[in-house]
Amino acid sequence: MVQDQCRPKVVVLIDDDPATLNGMSGLLESWGYTVVAAASEDAALERLDARRQRPDLIVSDYRLSEGKLGTQAIEHLRKAFEIPALLITGDLIWAPKQEMCAGLQVMHKPADTITLRATLKRMIQHGTR
Repeated sequence: MVQDQCRPKVVVLIDDDPATLNGMSGLLESWGYTVVAAASEDAALERLDARRQRPDLIVSDYRLSEGKLGTQAIEHLRKAFEIPALLITGDLIWAPKQEMCAGLQVMHKPADTITLRATLKRMIQHGTR
């Protein structure tokens, strides 16, 4: 069990914008996380399978390519892994009631890096789902 606590935590990062995916990956890696970055949940699952890694947390953008939503990506990944997830959105009309119904942590863009880092740490430590 001690070995599990010492291993770097694995964050699945889903965003269809390559620049955002690259920038967020670099930021999360600088904080000590192992990042599995992908443009879709299917690509993320393939990468996790290839690396034989189990993620500790999902971070997904709300609006993805081809009309898909981050909530769908999170739901798909949660079928394989019972883990916490953070949805990041630029949509200003996302209401608190929707956040509670979806059972997700939600952060609005632009995300403050101090708040983001604290949120990720808390979610991983407490397994907040």
